[in-house]
Amino acid sequence: MRAPGLSRRSWLAGASALIACRAGGDKRASTCPQGQESSLLVIRGGTIVTGDPAEPITRALALAGGRVVARGAAAESLVRDCPRGQVIELAGGSAAPGLTDAHAHLAGLGAALVEVDLRGARSVAEVVERVQRGAPPEGWIVGRGWDQNLWPGAAMPSHDALTAAFPERPVWLRRVDGHAGWANAAALRAANITAATAVPTGGEIVTRDGPSGREPTGVLIDAAMELVPVPPPPKSELRRRILLAQDHALARGLVGVHEMGVGPLVDATLRELAAEGLLKLRMVGYCDESWLKRRGDGLPDMAERPSPDDRYALQGVKIYVDGALGSRGAALLQAYSDRPGHTGMFQHAPGELAAIVTQALAHGYQVAAHAIGDAAIRAVLDALAAARPPGDARPRVEHAQIVDLADIPRFARLGAIASMQPTHATSDMPWAEQRIGPARLAGAYAWRRFLDAGVHLAFGSDFPVEEVEPTFGLYSAITRQDARGNPPGGWLPDQRLTLEEAIAAFTRGAAYAARREAWAGTLAGGMLADVTCFAGDLTTMPPLELRTAKVLATVIGGQVVAGTR
Repeated sequence: MRAPGLSRRSWLAGASALIACRAGGDKRASTCPQGQESSLLVIRGGTIVTGDPAEPITRALALAGGRVVARGAAAESLVRDCPRGQVIELAGGSAAPGLTDAHAHLAGLGAALVEVDLRGARSVAEVVERVQRGAPPEGWIVGRGWDQNLWPGAAMPSHDALTAAFPERPVWLRRVDGHAGWANAAALRAANITAATAVPTGGEIVTRDGPSGREPTGVLIDAAMELVPVPPPPKSELRRRILLAQDHALARGLVGVHEMGVGPLVDATLRELAAEGLLKLRMVGYCDESWLKRRGDGLPDMAERPSPDDRYALQGVKIYVDGALGSRGAALLQAYSDRPGHTGMFQHAPGELAAIVTQALAHGYQVAAHAIGDAAIRAVLDALAAARPPGDARPRVEHAQIVDLADIPRFARLGAIASMQPTHATSDMPWAEQRIGPARLAGAYAWRRFLDAGVHLAFGSDFPVEEVEPTFGLYSAITRQDARGNPPGGWLPDQRLTLEEAIAAFTRGAAYAARREAWAGTLAGGMLADVTCFAGDLTTMPPLELRTAKVLATVIGGQVVAGTR
């Protein structure tokens, strides 16, 4: 079976040329990789970005046995010498090392694909209309994607409109960033939430004046969201959702995902799918910190060591330090400019963060700390400095969106990786200055400053918070503009990256962040045969075309696992 993009005509031509050479007495020995001819795949006819300084660009690439075996003219010769192989004709398009999303939620994407989609809704009325249209026939109604910043007035909602539309059935809608939820009265009753409910550390139950005093509005932020008893899906449904999300990601050119916040059920499901050969993506898991605290609940005593054969390995622990900027839960050193006196919310009591970091490192787990605000980022760096991690610990600061400039050099000194998401910057730029004021923008989404300070940079999307498409991330990284090319010149344009730097963050940087750079992240000889192919030339197309560049093929381990959409 030929994969999408494979040219039978090219192979017929190659075979004919080979026959002609042999008929003419050509005595040259075949250069076919011994025993691997049937697995040979040659990608040619376009611009291939290798990520290898020894040969940054090549015109042909040969893959066999799951590895890169030749480039350039040597790869081209295999088309002639190995007639049972396959070829992808780029036809003027391009290819790059397989793109990896270094911070994502595949299980969350699977849920988002089957729940009510609220992304882009421009008003409370539109949210209610979408929920009415997409509600299942019975049980809880769950959705995700609302963003009050898109609505007139940009105020947080109340339960009234949802309660009017669904007076009896519980409705629970998560904000686009996953750090706030919106419940109707039935959901509040199911959770036994009143104005007297104790607020968990790191959470907020938003209240308002009512007929008999303070009452919940229906909006719960960060840790308070855990009070809502939404029934989890059965394991069979979780499997279906993960496979659905995997197909979605593969079609968009991803070869790997760093899965953040893994719990026991998701971990077991990913292991089963890998054992059954159904997990095509290369998955690196970071367990939820609550699982680490429980221990004894099936969590391995030590983190798994990375291997080139992995399709899934549990390697680190995801620690929540603060909330999100959009819901004003990110922990800041100074108060929010648009909410005086409020500095966000830490998710741990004083001293607890350092204890969790120390525990994770003691069990060999890589620390991946969600920290968005400058106070949270400083707290992570302080905890790392106190724990004195070994040189190969590679701690990760996830998001690192608003950083005090004095703390950027500390990343390099501590060996901390800045795991960032370019599309967060372009999604947040319409309102970020309102949240933090102009002075703190110097450390906002500061990719260039991190690179210039010698900090390792790994890029992802945080899907389903943002869209899955890695081309959106590449575009945002090099332009800092929205989908229409605004603002002219880009937002905080001094932090733009080159295309080469952006691709590196999705490839070499992601591999380094997961301790896989010895065999992944570039297309040098002997590296894993993971490639993302595009119908156009990424290196020459205008930025807006880059954003929507079509994926020709996604290749993992030398096998085409997705083709043109």
